[in-house]
Amino acid sequence: MKKLFLALFAISALVLPANSATTWVAADRVPVVGKQLVSKNSLPATITFKVVNGAADNSTAATTKVIQVSSTDLTYTGNDNEVAYVVAHELGNVINDSLGKKKVHNMLKNAVMSNVSSDSVVATAINSNYAANVETTAIAKEADIMGTDLVINAGYNPLAGIVVLNKMPGSSMEILQGKPANSERAMYIYDYLTYNFPAKIKAGYGCNEYRAFLTYADPIVSERNANSKKLAKWKKSQEKIKANRAKQLAKYKTTGGLSSWGVTYDLLMSITEPQAK
Repeated sequence: MKKLFLALFAISALVLPANSATTWVAADRVPVVGKQLVSKNSLPATITFKVVNGAADNSTAATTKVIQVSSTDLTYTGNDNEVAYVVAHELGNVINDSLGKKKVHNMLKNAVMSNVSSDSVVATAINSNYAANVETTAIAKEADIMGTDLVINAGYNPLAGIVVLNKMPGSSMEILQGKPANSERAMYIYDYLTYNFPAKIKAGYGCNEYRAFLTYADPIVSERNANSKKLAKWKKSQEKIKANRAKQLAKYKTTGGLSSWGVTYDLLMSITEPQAK
């Protein structure tokens, strides 16, 4: 009987840990990772996070302090580093007031369109998919860079951003050209880290997506380093990116999230559409 009891105990010791182990779920990690990002970056402690289906809508996040995180984006994550990128990207959009900026840009675009023929070259250029994609990508890259610093300060691996972007769907043009998915944004993060945090690049990231990205990125870096003019121009652009990012974060912390683009929008509205007396 004693031997039977010992045998059953040994079996339970082997089986129970496997059955009782907690399964890693990306959505469940958002509050934990989000709290770490907020705390380590000295952001308002009132900021909370909410996972939503579909696209995140953070148009009111500056006032509500609730940051939405897309459940779709989380499906491309596999650990806390990658969740940190997704959450930090949304934080970056809020800090940069990306939606406010886009609102002003759309107003200015509409103002130009009201003064040109709908079939003119100017109208065609403004309304082209190319122009829209350029603006969307530029805003996303700014949020990526802001998020990269937040991730580093919180102790996560910033190369996770490149991995997540490579897991996400890419454009048909990238596929035809043999580029990794979202290669422009991924390269933007890689260049920023190469210039400002070379130790993070050296540490690397152990997965196939990152290794595939390096196959694409390494020749670009080698070509740039071999050309003194290209290298000097790149260094200058990186200094500007770094300065702009620091300025935007400082502004957010000083104003508590007050939207300068929102103020600009209200001012333009008062000029273009004065209230009736």
